[in-house]
Amino acid sequence: MGAGHAHALHLDRDSPVHRMAPEVKIAAMVLFTIIVVVTPRERFWAFAGYAVLLAVVAALARVRPGWLLKRSLIEVPFVILAVALPFVGEGETVTVFGLSLTVEGLYGAWNIFIKGTLGVLASLLLSATTTPRDLLVGLDRLRCPQIITQIATFMLRYLEVISGEARRMRIARISRGYDPRFLWQVKAFAIGVGSLFLRAFERGERVYLAMVSRGYTGRLPAPEGAGAGVGQWSAAAVLPLAAAAIALGTVLS
Repeated sequence: MGAGHAHALHLDRDSPVHRMAPEVKIAAMVLFTIIVVVTPRERFWAFAGYAVLLAVVAALARVRPGWLLKRSLIEVPFVILAVALPFVGEGETVTVFGLSLTVEGLYGAWNIFIKGTLGVLASLLLSATTTPRDLLVGLDRLRCPQIITQIATFMLRYLEVISGEARRMRIARISRGYDPRFLWQVKAFAIGVGSLFLRAFERGERVYLAMVSRGYTGRLPAPEGAGAGVGQWSAAAVLPLAAAAIALGTVLS
């Protein structure tokens, strides 16, 4: 699947979660997220249980809470949207700290915040314990459409190449007097973007011809390894099964 590359979200640790096959982690994360999404927003204790499950996984994976909280800030725009809902909703209202808020808006804000947060944390744990290359391997083993996995593989492989080319072009512009603080020099930046696109396209053509000449038929060689066994699938199933048990318990109580 190509050479592996470091990623800002991956933590190089030796933990039981890191050692699991990528396909079982992907499946467990997707099933857990589905259970979180379909849980009625009024089941507050269920969401507390989901958070405990993620905390246990984070502890097993040796991922610090501070690391998760810092990178979960990506959901801030959605939190801002959630905060606005109680003020613009319709229906029954309640007074909280002197503010008139709609009940439906409060439920909507809670629904967006808690489900978004749990989904982001689950995704971060998957990224922290699985390299980008292994994620693609896992998707391939889960029979994800080949066109998607191959596009992602090539993007991963050549992202650093294109980024390095962009850095070199920027240095060349600056050495010729380009100053990004001046608006009237934005033309040089636009030309650079166009030139980078052409170079990337031409490089892609050369790489494709080289691959075809070496026997490429539209599918990359299958990754080494037999994939996950029954033991790993059983271990990964604990998370979604525990989440399903929590959801069922709160519904029946």
